[in-house]
Amino acid sequence: MHRAADVGYGIDTARGDAAHPVSQGLACSRGISESQDPDGEWLSRPMVRSDGELRQTTWDVALARAVEGLQAVHARDPDAVAILGSGQQTNEAAYALGKLARGGFGTRNYDANTTLCMASAVTAYYQAFGSDAPPCTYADIGEADRHVVWGANPAVAHPVMFRWIRQAADEDDVEIVVVDPVRSETAENSEHHVAPDPGKDLALSRAVLARLVETGRVDRAFVDEATEGFEDLLASLPDAEAAAGDAGVEMVDVDLLADALDQRALVYWGMGVNQHVQGTEIARSLVDLTLATGNLRPGGGPFSLTGQANSMGTRICSSKGSWPGQRAFEDPDHRRVVADHWDVPVDRLPDDPGPGPVGMLEDGPEAVWTVATNPVAGMPEAERVRETLDDAFVVAQDAFHTETTEIADVVLPAATWGESEGTTTNMERTISRVRAATDVPSGVKQDIDIIATIGSRLFPGLFDDDTSPDPEAIFEEFTALTEGTVADCSGITYDRLEDVHAVRWPAPDEDSAGGYRYYEGGDEESWSFPTGTGRAQFSTGRQRALPEPADDEYPLTLTTAREADGYNTGVRSRGGEAGPLVARIHPETVEEHSGLVADDRLAVATRRGSVTVDIDRDEGVPRGMVWLPIHHPATNRLTLSERDPQSNEPHFKQCAARLVAPEAELPPAAAD
Repeated sequence: MHRAADVGYGIDTARGDAAHPVSQGLACSRGISESQDPDGEWLSRPMVRSDGELRQTTWDVALARAVEGLQAVHARDPDAVAILGSGQQTNEAAYALGKLARGGFGTRNYDANTTLCMASAVTAYYQAFGSDAPPCTYADIGEADRHVVWGANPAVAHPVMFRWIRQAADEDDVEIVVVDPVRSETAENSEHHVAPDPGKDLALSRAVLARLVETGRVDRAFVDEATEGFEDLLASLPDAEAAAGDAGVEMVDVDLLADALDQRALVYWGMGVNQHVQGTEIARSLVDLTLATGNLRPGGGPFSLTGQANSMGTRICSSKGSWPGQRAFEDPDHRRVVADHWDVPVDRLPDDPGPGPVGMLEDGPEAVWTVATNPVAGMPEAERVRETLDDAFVVAQDAFHTETTEIADVVLPAATWGESEGTTTNMERTISRVRAATDVPSGVKQDIDIIATIGSRLFPGLFDDDTSPDPEAIFEEFTALTEGTVADCSGITYDRLEDVHAVRWPAPDEDSAGGYRYYEGGDEESWSFPTGTGRAQFSTGRQRALPEPADDEYPLTLTTAREADGYNTGVRSRGGEAGPLVARIHPETVEEHSGLVADDRLAVATRRGSVTVDIDRDEGVPRGMVWLPIHHPATNRLTLSERDPQSNEPHFKQCAARLVAPEAELPPAAAD
């Protein structure tokens, strides 16, 4: 089932396009190596489960089985069908899947995977600015005096972008400040590192803002002209020194960050902020820092770093958190526009975006369709997820063998990026073309073709082409639906992308493209936000206790993060076998548990289970912490499914843990 360039499949060589206005020829080594010779097990034939075993079959048989199973459940209850998409899809495939989920099945239980990584940032942007659109662009990187990287590791997760940040910091008087409990690769390549206690980011950000206030470094002219809610925020602010103590840092660290924000500063954040029960409030507090200091001009601002390659595309295309064009679910007029555009009954469309992936699987769906995602490995409390899927009819659509395809009832082999046609959207809102570099192998279909085939059999007329829709026609359908919205893409066409390579939205006509958002420069600066009052909104969040702090029984803190070669549960890079799980632990913490170590291995246990790990003694990890790679399939057996109540994003990052001997007999995990 494995195919690679040396046996006639895949891509032998890939390089960046020097003419592309965004990448300028730079490319991520991960994408190149995975395409040239991925270690993962490629899927090359559809399969169905028979007598408990997955067996290769024809596409006709596999599709008929998928349609039959989904149709039977949908007939009983549309919300009993759960659909999980991914930021690995093209814009066109994401749009088509969302159209099928919402306009065909009419299910609330649909997600595009962004709730596992970006939902807190999305919610924060909407609340602060009235739109899920970062103000910043990549062009701002070269104009900033300070780069504050908070709860993110772009040296690993966004290497091209970090190269630009590092190049900018090579200029005189430009510095990088990293906020992370762990001394990450980004921290190693930066001038300053602030290490708060795990999960105490909101306490730290409020300490910084309180310090800016008490030292008179608030841009009152900007605050008075362009924002509201600042007085309420002032009334809620803690004492700077007390908040610093709560965050576990010294005042010198608070002053370092306050000094950075007092200059032209870009504030980047990632999963260390978003994947938290207060992720939305933390992200809002980082926005507050930029608002209070007037850092909402080119060269400054709040810049969330997306978790997957096309996360921004799924945010504007997929009908996950909003209808295309950021049309609100709860607005009946928007629902009517979408229903008319899709020619479906308006009462079929859900009036809220649903509970997110954790909630939808907790509800015990009868059928689950996964597209380019691997919930058995990637969801928190993964053993519970596996049990849920074991009880459901599962259709798994993917390019690679995964823990989810392993338990599926139907497996549909899909093309990967080098075999697909369409567009993608990066984190600065820029849309680019994706072109197939090689033919789709026999036995494999593009995502959009699979989605349209299943959708047309279940809901005739939903797609104009029943089996192989033209990606350009799908893109035109999507952009037409965005016309007149805050995320207007109607001025972007394939022909335009052919000429200029990439266009940033909003682009309401063929001559326009988005720039720095919400700001109008010139002699008379002005700001305009799509909020009810036209002003940006401050927030009043305060640090609360972690959902599962360390205690006498579980005295350590487990955290998770990315490895350089891990992406989307690592199925492309780790091969058929996951290999050993390696835990980074401070040498002193290991020494404190030396009596438990056997063959340089320990077991990490939480209230949900335990896993055996190889030990990597790492002084960059704080004492009392265990660091595990989030993309290893064993890690999420241990993590928490508690969610941010505003974004529904789960709390992957901190939970109570202990170290035990690998051969020890462990008590069963405590029931929730």
